[in-house]
Amino acid sequence: MKIILRTYTAADFEALYEIDQQCFGPALAYSRPDLRIYLNLPGSDCVIAEAAGKIAGFLATAHENAMGSIVTIDVLAAYRRQGVATTMLEESERRLTASGVRAIELETATDNASAIAFWQKHGYRKSGVKKEYYPDGRDAYSMSKMI
Repeated sequence: MKIILRTYTAADFEALYEIDQQCFGPALAYSRPDLRIYLNLPGSDCVIAEAAGKIAGFLATAHENAMGSIVTIDVLAAYRRQGVATTMLEESERRLTASGVRAIELETATDNASAIAFWQKHGYRKSGVKKEYYPDGRDAYSMSKMI
């Protein structure tokens, strides 16, 4: 599968919103207003992965000075375990580094073993637990990586 990366444009918003709803469901997915805020934060960036002309996933980041954060990474089920997330992450890290970022942080659910394994595979390490971080009351690991 050939993956093409590109930068988010406002015309992509509804497609990204629908992908986020599919990936995380109503308890965890962003509302339209929240997703719009994150995509428009100062220092925000969003990498979109396309496969066969369709959006397969996206990765949204933000940064301030030397600190970056991964806001969300969403890959549609049909495209998982095919390198889409890794390809987007590598590009996002490259862009953050080019913007002067030296460390990246993120949160992921403590009960999401596949996500934890993905982040650890890419050099992210647990740095703490945020109790009841998610709207449904689940805890999250804080994870970070120096780049």
